[in-house]
Amino acid sequence: MQADILIVDDQDDIRALIEGILEDEGFKPRAAKDSQTAMKMIAEREPELLVLDIWLENSEMDGMEMLKKLVRTNPDMPVIMISGHGNIETAVNAIQIGAYDFIEKPFKSDKLLVLARRALEAARLKKENQELRLKALGSVSELHGTSQTMQQVRQAIERVAPTNSRVLITGLPGTGKNVAARMIHTLSKRADKNYLALNCAVLSPDRIELELFGAEGSMGRKEGVLEQANNGTLFLDEVADMPLETQAKIVRVLQDQHFTRLGGTQRVDVDVRIIASTAQNLPELMTKERFRQDLYYRLNVVPIAIPALQERLEDIPLLSRFFMDLAARTSDATPRKFADDAMALMQSYDWPGNVRQLRNVIEWLLIMAPGDAMQPITADMLPPDLKQQAVEMIRGREGVELMSKPLREAREIFEREYLLSQVNRFGGNISKTAGFIGMERSALHRKLKSLGIQTGEKERAEG
Repeated sequence: MQADILIVDDQDDIRALIEGILEDEGFKPRAAKDSQTAMKMIAEREPELLVLDIWLENSEMDGMEMLKKLVRTNPDMPVIMISGHGNIETAVNAIQIGAYDFIEKPFKSDKLLVLARRALEAARLKKENQELRLKALGSVSELHGTSQTMQQVRQAIERVAPTNSRVLITGLPGTGKNVAARMIHTLSKRADKNYLALNCAVLSPDRIELELFGAEGSMGRKEGVLEQANNGTLFLDEVADMPLETQAKIVRVLQDQHFTRLGGTQRVDVDVRIIASTAQNLPELMTKERFRQDLYYRLNVVPIAIPALQERLEDIPLLSRFFMDLAARTSDATPRKFADDAMALMQSYDWPGNVRQLRNVIEWLLIMAPGDAMQPITADMLPPDLKQQAVEMIRGREGVELMSKPLREAREIFEREYLLSQVNRFGGNISKTAGFIGMERSALHRKLKSLGIQTGEKERAEG
């Protein structure tokens, strides 16, 4: 076990003793005699475990003060407190603050090793559980869909991910921009490093700079996300909402790879890959001088556009099954299947909230749809507003009232709208459409041509 362990103690003999014990067991110990040296070493490389003396003489902070600060700045780093003047009250206080455990001097080497192994294992399990929880709760790490547009998006992600190029992800709200960003990080060479996300749309101008650059002063130091993401990836979500003044500072960081914390003078060097996203039209915002041109060109090295769900209706069956299974796992329930009429109606709806809205609808159906788990979800079980809007779209997207038309004209309007819905449902695939509605492929082609419906299938085949 080659775990990196930092020992902080003001006594030379104690540091040497603990280093020797840990080295003999295959660990990689480092040592510091005061808080200022220790904090610098932690900033340079966070250890997997900290062994910290409570009483640090000739230090800016004692061990308890260090612990309080580290719990805020390095919450996932386990800390074992040691002291030769400890008591039960001190031990309890340290653990309440956030220490993993407490050990009194003099201690037996076996006890120290047992505690060290337990602390490292607890930290490992905590990290694994966090990752599993994120996955289970639907911090979905992949963009799902077999449509041509989604295949192109995934291919672009797979090509750019191993590079260090900056990426600008565009798309309407709810399309999965954050999922795409996470996917790029997961497939990158930085996958084992930190991934942090900052939503620029929900922070005030003052708050966003504090979150980005951190701060330092009489109350200590707070690391910003740029610093925390060093050697990893930082995702700037809804970057169009970033204030112009902050945009200028980000340009300098991207150019120089360093910055200073708010209120500080020390230069902080960083190596961070930036991925940005927006639902807005950045070129239009640039003409209105609401987004800096130099920042746009630095972020838009590789552009990736995520399509709206309306543009890939053929992916709805796959996405619906995926979200149903996901919701069932997190709710400890039995997933339900979808009847053909429910799926057809869902593929006739325009989904203004995109994939996020679809996921919410599926979770609603799992909880609210009548019947037992063995009964498929039918069209009449869909949320009333969705069902009503989908039916209205099928009746006529141009607001045509069929009842006011002669039979022949009404039938032609209905056939056109029905076939157009089915063709869109299957992503323009005439073979799949024909199979579903029960027509020969050649007959469907003739019917579509007579109704003036252009599918583009011929052009794709010839291209």
